[in-house]
Order: sequence, then C-alpha cells, then structure tokens
Amino acid sequence: MASVDRGRYGCVAEDGLVIAMKARELGRGSVVVGDRVALAGDTSGAEGTLARIVRVEPRTSVLRRSADDTDPTERVIVANADQMVIVCSLDQPPPRLRFVDRCLVAAYDAELDPLLLLTKGDLAAPRKVRAGYAPLGLPMLTTRRPLPPRTLSRLRRALAGRVSVLIGQSGVGKSTLVNLLVPEADRAVGAVNPVTGRGRHTSSSAVALPLDDGWLIDTPGLRGFGLGHVSTERVVEAFGDLAEGAAGCPPGCDHLSPGCCLDQWAEEHHAQARLDSLRRLLYSLRGDDPPGTPR
Repeated sequence: MASVDRGRYGCVAEDGLVIAMKARELGRGSVVVGDRVALAGDTSGAEGTLARIVRVEPRTSVLRRSADDTDPTERVIVANADQMVIVCSLDQPPPRLRFVDRCLVAAYDAELDPLLLLTKGDLAAPRKVRAGYAPLGLPMLTTRRPLPPRTLSRLRRALAGRVSVLIGQSGVGKSTLVNLLVPEADRAVGAVNPVTGRGRHTSSSAVALPLDDGWLIDTPGLRGFGLGHVSTERVVEAFGDLAEGAAGCPPGCDHLSPGCCLDQWAEEHHAQARLDSLRRLLYSLRGDDPPGTPR
C-alpha cells in the first residue's frame, strides 16, 4: 500500500499502480501505508477502474503515536517499516532534541532501526548534537546545501534494501531530501517562518516511494509525537546511554523521586541534559509538569 487519499488507496501491484477502495468489513483505520494487502475485482489499473482491498496481511512492524502522552489511544502511522530516519535540522528551525528523543523511543518500541539525519549543516555545525547521541551508538549522517554527491551516495547506501520511514517536524528539509532521492516524487517544499522558527506543513499524508531495491515512506511534518501507548519501562530502555546509572537504582524506582541514583551518575558523566529529557518524558506520561514549570 503506497498511499491513502480520501478513501482511495494506491496499491503497487506487479503490473503497476492499482487504485482501490477498502472492503467495508475491514473496518475503520485497518489499512495504512506500508501494509501488504490482497485485492479483488478489477486490478488492471486502467483509468477509471477501482479494485477492492479484501485482506491485510500480518504486519512485521507497526509505528504508532498518540494524540498526547496521557492518551493511550494509538494511531498507526505506517506498517512494515524496518528503519526510522529521524530528520532534524541544525538551524532554521533549530534542533529540537526532545522531539528526537521521542522518535527514538517510538523507534525502539516498534523495533525499528533508527538513523539520525541532521540537515542544514551549512548553517550550523553538527558536533554538539552528534556528541550528545554518540553514547547510544546511533548511526548519524549530516547533510548540507547544496548536497554533495558523496553525501547523497552515503544516504542512498543507508537506505538501500530497507523500508525506511522519514519522521521529522515541518521545515527540517524532509521533502527536499525526498525530491533529491526520488525526483519523480515532486514533493512540495515549504519555507520556515522567520518569527516562530516553525515550518509549514507541505505533505498532508504519508506516501511510499520505491527507491532502488527498497522503499522510502515520507510522512507529514509533525508538531509532536505522543507516547501515551508506550510503557514507562520502554521509555527508560530507550535511553540506553543512561542504563549504567539506572542499574544502581532500587527495584521500582520511578527515576523522578529524590535519591534516584541517576542524579549523581548523570553529574559524574556530564549527562544532565539527557537525564532532563528522560524526566520530562516521564512527567509528561504521568500528566504532570516538571518541577519549576511556570503555571
């Protein structure tokens, strides 16, 4: 399943693109981009024809998000991906690392391999951001404008043979990258508001694009990434660079109360920023504001 548009589903078959509608018995929200489906009816793909999706094959992975951290109702973004490419700009807009941390939690929870793609390296140096995530052993690439052919080749190699889903906030350069990788995609490119530092949504729905021997799934720019469907334990596990400090905590430690072993460990290992990000996530999952937050 390559696209969804107002109740019409673009399905890639052996002979090309087939437009289909969903069988009523499948129910609402049962088909998403990335799904492997069975078709019935007219599957010729001829103009004006319409097939039916009658079955959704079992999924190998599901990437989800919720409306906010206190809402356990999940929304499936894509199915059957095996890699999440987290696109983060180094400037215009500035890097929003707490959003990156949320994406990492979602990737690990969905058992997707994460790749951090830092864009606009011509506007700001990536050293600080890369150093912050180096303890995770996270693969990272940095791009700049114009994109050197060598960097484009490295990015293609990282995507080769994978089903990769691109996740990022508006304005980080996701659509620009997609157009470089798949020129025929012709994804709309927006500008960043100079006052708010936020980008304008240019993609309204996810779309899967064939790339060499793999697939690239572009998603709409996101303002946030709710994790209400992820357990506290899974959130802590995603901060693998803090695992050594958390190992000293007593069983059942919520990592928020005074006396948590992570306090001293983070200070000794200069990891206060990472601990702060973890705790903000944990407070948000509880529906609370971190101490000291203005009301």
